[in-house]
Amino acid sequence: MDRTKPSAILLIHCPDQKGIIAKVTEFLSRHKGNIIDLDEHVDEREKIFFMRVEWELDGFAIAREEINDRFNEEIGAHYQMVWKLHFTGQKPGVALMVSKYPHCLYDILSRYQSGEWEIEIPLIISNHNDLSDIAARFDIPFYHLPINKDNKLAQEQQQIALLKKHDVDLIILARYMQILSGGFIKEYPNKIINIHHSFLPAFPGAKPYHSAYQRGVKIIGASSHYVTTELDEGPLIEQDVVRVSHKDSIQSLMRKGRDLEKIVLSRAIWHHLQHNVLVFKNRTVIFE
Repeated sequence: MDRTKPSAILLIHCPDQKGIIAKVTEFLSRHKGNIIDLDEHVDEREKIFFMRVEWELDGFAIAREEINDRFNEEIGAHYQMVWKLHFTGQKPGVALMVSKYPHCLYDILSRYQSGEWEIEIPLIISNHNDLSDIAARFDIPFYHLPINKDNKLAQEQQQIALLKKHDVDLIILARYMQILSGGFIKEYPNKIINIHHSFLPAFPGAKPYHSAYQRGVKIIGASSHYVTTELDEGPLIEQDVVRVSHKDSIQSLMRKGRDLEKIVLSRAIWHHLQHNVLVFKNRTVIFE
């Protein structure tokens, strides 16, 4: 199947009832849409239906700018659907926010430079200047905006202005060691992805690996989630663990943990870029 052709993706959720899949597929078929991927899930407890459907735009009878209105008129309103429409072939603008740790930044930039991800990275923002040479190596503008308790909100306003200037669609906190204010987060709902150094929630604080070492843990983990105003409580996108033992030193735990952070963050970003993530309340449905 030629996935290089332009396609559209609908992410849908609504109260569960009979016939939804048939109605959606009939709508697409009637308007000459060739479905190339379809996945669905029903939350039995919430009685909510979830669906991701992708179809080719070549030959589709409805113009892109009219799909939302037509879908609402013919199906969406009747079934009380909430949906988002996405189109492939459009490179999203991605901003990276970093502090001093380079491992996630290097991983993201290598995937970007190799063409693994179809994105644009117009800027990197940091509260420290330590990683500016990496940005220069990849020829990406680097903005150093130091933050303290007196200038935090003013600096965040500068950050938001930069993000809007560069038409940023997604923000990745690649070990950005600052808590974003509620005002910042509300500007980008479900568009800020963070990587956390543990299998949430566990071992909070600045020295999680030291705490893990003292407890003699047998696994360590990493969690990637959307950022919300509740600290580290946002909808989880990806998690994983690696086994450790009494033989591991603190340095060994940190090395293994940082390797895992890179992998988990990259998986979360990939799911977001592929429009595989549907957020409902504070949970996610991840379509594979």
